[in-house]
Amino acid sequence: MLDIIKKASLGAVDSSNPVAFFYGTVIAGTPLQIQIDQKFILPGNALVLPESVMESKIPLDGGEVVLRRGLEAGDRVLLLRMQGGQSYVVLDRLVKSP
Repeated sequence: MLDIIKKASLGAVDSSNPVAFFYGTVIAGTPLQIQIDQKFILPGNALVLPESVMESKIPLDGGEVVLRRGLEAGDRVLLLRMQGGQSYVVLDRLVKSP
């Protein structure tokens, strides 16, 4: 009986799309679009962005200084798919190999 319950609960978790990590490539910055595994493209409304990947500027001497650039086409990112697969969190931008 215990084995049957374990199998049923594992099957339920598998079918509910638990969280998973993915690599993606930004194909457009505005509007934001990220492609995963050359299979599908995520639109901006399916993405949750932390402050660390968003552009940040400060005014300085009549101009602006960019403290942190936003996501741009060609950037590789690490994504976390939320349970259910309806939204993805962009965890961070990946460093390009030299």
